[in-house]
Amino acid sequence: MTTLRNSVRLVGNLGMDPEVKSFENNRKLAKISIATNETYKNDKGEKVTDTQWHNLVLWGIQAKLAEDFLKKGDEVAIEGKLASRSYVDKDGNKRYSTEVVVNEFLKLGNKN
Repeated sequence: MTTLRNSVRLVGNLGMDPEVKSFENNRKLAKISIATNETYKNDKGEKVTDTQWHNLVLWGIQAKLAEDFLKKGDEVAIEGKLASRSYVDKDGNKRYSTEVVVNEFLKLGNKN
């Protein structure tokens, strides 16, 4: 069960085309955001959709595949792990970011 310690699985739609950067030795990084939706009825019986946005990071071959095959609106299933980091912004403030580092993804279809 050690693989369950930091495991994330999501199905959602891409909110943007992959943003890809290339580094030395043909190493690639792709950043994408996906939206997941949860629908429920509120206390008045009205249908409510709650959308959550998730930032994804893909490296290497996964980044290359994302660059070649994914675009805004595509539905994908991803598996990965949570990673948190901190950085100092241009104003000198310490900021924190949590992202999903994707191990695998599967393109499921397009949103019509």
